[in-house]
Amino acid sequence: MSLLIIIFGALTLLAGLVILLNPEIIFGYLRNNLDQLVIHILAVVVRLVLGVLLIIQSSVSRFPIIIEVLGWVSIVAAIILAVIGRRYFKRLMSWALSLSMPAGRVGGIFAVVFGAFLIFSFV
Repeated sequence: MSLLIIIFGALTLLAGLVILLNPEIIFGYLRNNLDQLVIHILAVVVRLVLGVLLIIQSSVSRFPIIIEVLGWVSIVAAIILAVIGRRYFKRLMSWALSLSMPAGRVGGIFAVVFGAFLIFSFV
């Protein structure tokens, strides 16, 4: 199961690099597909699965307490995104995407660091 976390970390790192190099690839896709139900479902399911994996595998990581806390934060975020409903999810995403121009590359840096941290924690 640690391999799944490493793969998620690698994908997060890659997404962060794409945001750093050309943010419109990811942000444009999200803007164009914001009305798709699958975006909301993926946002919830990915956070939920990642959270459970992090909690289950935290004991085999280099930073068990930090990883477990990140797992719980991920699960809480998944629950909040599920409970707020489609309308508020779209409003939240629209607001976040409006910040993509001034702060998008900073988010890319955080994604690279977070992905690298996950990989380092489980390798």
